[in-house]
Amino acid sequence: MTSAATIRYPAPWCPPSAAVGHCLAALGEPAPDGTHEPVCAFLYDLAALRDHVGVMLQGLPERCQLYYAVKANPDRRLIATLAPLVAGFEAASIGEIRRIREVSDSASIIFGGPGKKDAELEEALDLGVTRIHVESLHELRRLNLIAERRGQVVPILLRVNLHDALPEATVTMAGRATQFGIDEPQVEEAIEEARRSPALQLDGFHLHSISNNLDACLHARLVATYLARVRAWAERFELEIRCVDAGGGFGVSYDERPDFDWALFLDTLRSLLDDEPLPGAALLFEPGRYLVAFCGYYAAEVIDLKQSHGRQFAVLRGGTHHFRLPASWRHDHPFEVLPRCHWPYPFPRPVLEGQRVTLVGELCTPKDVLASDVPVARLRIGDVVLFHRAGAYGWTISHHDFLGHAHPRHLYLDGPFDDKELVRDTE
Repeated sequence: MTSAATIRYPAPWCPPSAAVGHCLAALGEPAPDGTHEPVCAFLYDLAALRDHVGVMLQGLPERCQLYYAVKANPDRRLIATLAPLVAGFEAASIGEIRRIREVSDSASIIFGGPGKKDAELEEALDLGVTRIHVESLHELRRLNLIAERRGQVVPILLRVNLHDALPEATVTMAGRATQFGIDEPQVEEAIEEARRSPALQLDGFHLHSISNNLDACLHARLVATYLARVRAWAERFELEIRCVDAGGGFGVSYDERPDFDWALFLDTLRSLLDDEPLPGAALLFEPGRYLVAFCGYYAAEVIDLKQSHGRQFAVLRGGTHHFRLPASWRHDHPFEVLPRCHWPYPFPRPVLEGQRVTLVGELCTPKDVLASDVPVARLRIGDVVLFHRAGAYGWTISHHDFLGHAHPRHLYLDGPFDDKELVRDTE
């Protein structure tokens, strides 16, 4: 491998660290017997993740806490890296809670999600979750029965689907009809039932309405809406509010738009909190994508170039069965081309220069597309395409075993490059 081409969309740390480059070079080397296995791997730069989250925490107001939403990437190594940094974890399933507990037996865990079963609520309490986000009146009543039978007081937050006109984002979970949260007209009934129960402790509310929002000022105004609504409920029902969970939703750009401006968000948030809308209450944020997207890369070698009906296609060793996010969200995922010198065949090496190309995977479906009709300066069979911002919603949302192709390697880098730091995930 030689020098990398110019990256299309810079990440917060750009270009990738020297450790990432060394790792990819080692992956591309042929075996001692001359055989070559095409490159296909997820790489996670744990040192970069640690630095990124450290910067996020530096400006966080004292009343605020940063949790990690494990749904973005439940990889054990990422959880272990984040555990000493974040205030805790948000889990959307009992499986995620188990995963967190495999890494830490003491980390604070918030249990959310709209489909909690009785057995899962029981196990979550056995595993020592800190709070449970209650998503419906039926769930509230079931949890109450479980807590009473156990002789346990369970701290809860009521998740509410507001009826405000909320800003548009890539994914919207409230302000419209969705399966998430308690419909706002039912909030009074939910509050009264929670207050009547000696087995439930109503700590506050969870209001997570949009995901992947890129507008920092707009997001601060959204948090202000949350706090104003909770203050009104607190005054009306004489509630002691210990916590408001404002969710996550801080956006990562996969195109030319700028990323969410964390510093601007905190500046706006600080002035909002100066007005003390809820004295003594903690304000929680639980981002997932914005924490881990930038530290992950997906590398796939070009195994064929072909032309069809006037369009150029590059077939990669990999595809949406490993990295489904681009197809799911219908975007062209940002990437760079890493040239590699190795060419084992006696015939000329196919090459595209100054053309547009569609990057596709190895699946037998035309939907296996990672980027469509994008410009490349130079691309050859045997080069490696390195997709950036692949640390969130990649491997675990993908249909791994469709067609039975081999899984990618999972490699973790922490600090200066060292062969000992390359760890293959056994999952």
